Amino acid sequence: MNRPLRVALLTTDTREYLGAYDMPKPFFGPAVAALLQGFEQVDGAEFEIISCVRQPMPALVQLAPNMRYHALLVPKLGWMTTGYQGCIRAVRRKLRELKPDIVHGQGTERDCAICSAFCGFPNIVTIHGNMAKIAEVLRERPFSYGWLNARLENFTLPRTGGVVCNSAHTEALVRPRAQRTWRVPNPLQPVFFQPIPKRPQGEPVRILNVGVVSPWKRQLEILDFSERLHADGVAATFEFVGQCEGSTPYQRAFLERVSRAERAGFARWVGAENADELVSRFDRSSALLHLPTEEAFGLVVAEALARNLKVFSSRTGGIPDIAGAADGAELIDGDDWDGLRLAITRWVGAGAPRPVNAAVEMENRYHPRRIAERHLEIYREVLAGLTTSLPSRHDSAQ
Repeated sequence: MNRPLRVALLTTDTREYLGAYDMPKPFFGPAVAALLQGFEQVDGAEFEIISCVRQPMPALVQLAPNMRYHALLVPKLGWMTTGYQGCIRAVRRKLRELKPDIVHGQGTERDCAICSAFCGFPNIVTIHGNMAKIAEVLRERPFSYGWLNARLENFTLPRTGGVVCNSAHTEALVRPRAQRTWRVPNPLQPVFFQPIPKRPQGEPVRILNVGVVSPWKRQLEILDFSERLHADGVAATFEFVGQCEGSTPYQRAFLERVSRAERAGFARWVGAENADELVSRFDRSSALLHLPTEEAFGLVVAEALARNLKVFSSRTGGIPDIAGAADGAELIDGDDWDGLRLAITRWVGAGAPRPVNAAVEMENRYHPRRIAERHLEIYREVLAGLTTSLPSRHDSAQ
């Protein structure tokens, strides 16, 4: 193929997710943002980034020399209530105009995967969060948003040309529903690979929890745990980083409880932070505590290790792929809160040491250019399979 490979990437513009329509430029979730940064560095491909939005925004933006962004306005009735029919039609119209070689839907959380599966062009999908598994873990009520998302995921995956899975856990969940799978980890944004400043001796021990406040991230349980550590006299404070609008009973309970914890001096919530702010907070902190009940990949674990931060995490989902043998990572089985308490108490008593070699390992495994190049291999493999009629198969690549 002499001309560049033309790829259409369907993803959620975070401005749409947050309702921040007045922001001048699109921005995306961490995994997608890192992948786009990797795509900027590769040769031989052009990328059309497409997002459906509910309110008018700049329709065409040049993100990089080889990358353009398109915002497609879709009326309210075209979203979840109609199975994203409006989004599907808008995407099909735009793709007929752009004529890509292949379409890549990013995530089954919203419209991207189903739009990819019904786009009329060769297509694949990436799983970022396992919607069916999350609905099972949270016991979502019939016809709730999570319950509907799970069914849309089950409907979509068999109808796309293949699924990129970010961990062995995700691949095991997806394989029975997909024509074909590839295992490719999420990349980290380049900011996480900047030089790490030396942390001054004798600073207070700060333990971070990072993620949207939600039942499967277990912030309330972590607050209970931090209170017990405080009562035991362990000299550590907890900082919660993540979005929390107080729009659910769980979030409202968290805001009320963390306010009391801040007054008591053992925990506080600092709100959501962008990648640059998060890097700075990692570099000022001592450890990450991450205890989700379901986790497709565990991007924040890789981000923390990329800053040589100590990590305590549950042995859940895709996290063992990242941290199973990583320097400075300790994985906890199930709900072993007593084991976790002993591990953190011993670590604090030893002076809260940070790992030395974790950052180099994370860069070798999760640099965005490396992951972007693997995606180009997959695109070409899919297109070659269409011309040679290769049978369906399942691949694993780390």
